[in-house]
Amino acid sequence: MEKLVVTGPTQLKGEVEISGAKNAAVAILPATLLIDGVCTIENLPHISDIEISCEILEKLGAKITWNNKNSITIDTREIKTTKAPMDLTSKFRASYYIIGSMLGRKGEIEVGMPGGCKLGARPIDQHIKGFEALGANVTVEKGKINAKAKKLKGAPIYMDIVSVGATINVMLAAVLAKGTTTIDNAAKEPHIVDVANFLNTMGADIRGAGTDVIKINGVEKLHGDATYSVVPDQIEAGTFMLAAVATRGDITLKNCITKHLESITAKIIEVGGNVEDNIDSIRVWCNKRPNKAHIKTLPYPGFPTDLQPQMGVVLSLANGNSVINESIWESRFQYTDELNKMGAKITANGKTAFFEGVKKLSGAPVYCTDLRAGAALVIAGICAQGETDIYNLQHIDRGYEDIEGKFRKLGANIKRVTEE
Repeated sequence: MEKLVVTGPTQLKGEVEISGAKNAAVAILPATLLIDGVCTIENLPHISDIEISCEILEKLGAKITWNNKNSITIDTREIKTTKAPMDLTSKFRASYYIIGSMLGRKGEIEVGMPGGCKLGARPIDQHIKGFEALGANVTVEKGKINAKAKKLKGAPIYMDIVSVGATINVMLAAVLAKGTTTIDNAAKEPHIVDVANFLNTMGADIRGAGTDVIKINGVEKLHGDATYSVVPDQIEAGTFMLAAVATRGDITLKNCITKHLESITAKIIEVGGNVEDNIDSIRVWCNKRPNKAHIKTLPYPGFPTDLQPQMGVVLSLANGNSVINESIWESRFQYTDELNKMGAKITANGKTAFFEGVKKLSGAPVYCTDLRAGAALVIAGICAQGETDIYNLQHIDRGYEDIEGKFRKLGANIKRVTEE
């Protein structure tokens, strides 16, 4: 069993390079199935979700060449099967993007129910509604999703709730459909824009990505023969920004889009941190105990649910009492039990958590409950007095490239060890 051993407290200082966005990359890879050709994707994060995505594509018939650990060339001219491997698709949530892509390319797909972090009910009803509006027949039984369509046809689709996954999946299915598809009440996250930009680079006609109305004019085929670089990871950037505040450090983030970070920047300033925006880099520093704050997670451009646990560490150490309202996932506060083991004073009730700020945290053995909780525990360990052992690293490795190496370069005393 692997664990991270973190010894603190440490003030983080220095520069960190932000990797490509996980949430964009795990949708762009399945999107390559729509291409009858070859393309190169650069700035891929070197994480387990990407490795599994590539393995799934190879099982379907794609040929993948690794140019380096962050770049692949992928040939999707010969897709041999419409049955995705159950054991792999059940490992992470974003495997459902195969449905939209394969419906567009082959008109049918069988895929296992997607897995991923246990954050509460994560239905795919909006995905299915979108596919059916385009003319597909979708059934869910025995842990499998079966989708078939003779020919997808463009249609107006209204999302009953703002859903990132459903917005991307319907967009994928609509690219090669006959006619025009309009997605109303679409999600606006940066990775949706990135997937649309990728598809447009390959010959799609998608307009309005990043707004709440996306219009897709169906095209005959996608040509490939192009290179695309994945957008920088907004959530990884936010994680290091909040680590700077929690540790009272001084971190400069390279390779980031500061426009994507405005909601995080606003809250960092509110709690007493400092932010210097240099357009393609951002510096965050804090030289005092953070102030209390009230956070409510919202779809983009609001404060991201994926940065809520990291902000929870900041508020655990803040001067005064704070509140976080989680409006996206009902089980996102599992990490608070682990922080309380380290001396935090947090009371979580449903979708609300109350933080009574403490002056310090103490090292303890803790367990990652999901991807972002894992990142929060790493930050907590760097802040804490003494040694913190962090277990269940498979969650962290799904979404952060070399997290211990990046924190070590900033001065953290952190190492990965194998325990009997």
